[in-house]
Amino acid sequence: MKLNFTGLSDPGLVRSNNQDHYYIDPEGRFFIVADGMGGHAGGEEASRIATTVIQEYLLAHWDKPDSSEKLLEQALWQANQAILEDQQSHPERADMGTTVVVVILRDSTWCAHVGDSRLYRLRESQLEQVTEDHTWVARAIKIGDITPEEARTHPFRHVLSRCLGREDLSQVEVQALDVKDGDRLLLCSDGLTEELVDEKIADSLHDIPILDQAAVSLVEAAKDQGGHDNITIVIVAIA
Repeated sequence: MKLNFTGLSDPGLVRSNNQDHYYIDPEGRFFIVADGMGGHAGGEEASRIATTVIQEYLLAHWDKPDSSEKLLEQALWQANQAILEDQQSHPERADMGTTVVVVILRDSTWCAHVGDSRLYRLRESQLEQVTEDHTWVARAIKIGDITPEEARTHPFRHVLSRCLGREDLSQVEVQALDVKDGDRLLLCSDGLTEELVDEKIADSLHDIPILDQAAVSLVEAAKDQGGHDNITIVIVAIA
């Protein structure tokens, strides 16, 4: 499987610091986006810890016989534990946490996520949101209490039902991912999806063949719509 990939992170137009982190394995084996929360230092530290611990765990266990599903799940649990231990050592960061979305291409392709950082797959011209947000509004949409249109401006739209850095985290979402030649994958923080509707995201991914240019186009489009949050994206093209 031949891959091309790129990543880009921007603080946006409102926030003075960037609490997002991303990591791209140079060999294209895995990709991570994390979006921290919990104050200036806390959010940055939580997303940095998550990205670093997941990266290190995957590298250390990549060639072991564990299934890709178990490998991913354990990597996220390790990240959660590392954030909890940092909270205990640094009480000023006790409320920090982070979302995360990870894709690995090993014997097969898998993704894992906690929170509202998302994975999309573009196949031909069709964009599909692969992950389901762990948020109050996502659940409200699912049970029919609000519409997707109402969710875009709902006052509770940032309320997470799950994130890394919580003692009561009981589940991380891990799922197999169907990919084929021609697909493009997009991992992103909610600084992108808060500003852009799916149609705009699909247009940039589909219409701009050079990945670096597609990434810049998405970030600039989000900033044109206000850039209220940090914006981080990773694009993976499967050739």
